[in-house]
Amino acid sequence: MTTNGISALFVKTHNWGKAARFFQNLGYQLEFETGHNSGQFRNGESPAVFIAEVPEDQATGSQLVLQVVSEQQVHANPDLELLSPFEDTHYGTREATVRDPDGHLWLLQAPAAE
Repeated sequence: MTTNGISALFVKTHNWGKAARFFQNLGYQLEFETGHNSGQFRNGESPAVFIAEVPEDQATGSQLVLQVVSEQQVHANPDLELLSPFEDTHYGTREATVRDPDGHLWLLQAPAAE
């Protein structure tokens, strides 16, 4: 299985406005805002930074998103520990979580099902 590299950095925050300004101060430009306290930023040709505000009772953090060509490649690889199956997202892709040998969690993003 191969990936198409890093698709994005997914950031969960308790304050969309402050997080957005932080990345803008680092030179990132807003590509789109969702209308519900989240949006995507980019700096040149770099991977996107997607910021989403979560409720105070949810943990904040960040996670790299790796772009996969297809879900079938992931399912066909017995060496991958799939923790959550691919599910549709509200932004038009499908995502699943895998764990690496050191226990790190990785978010895999596949194209939307056709």
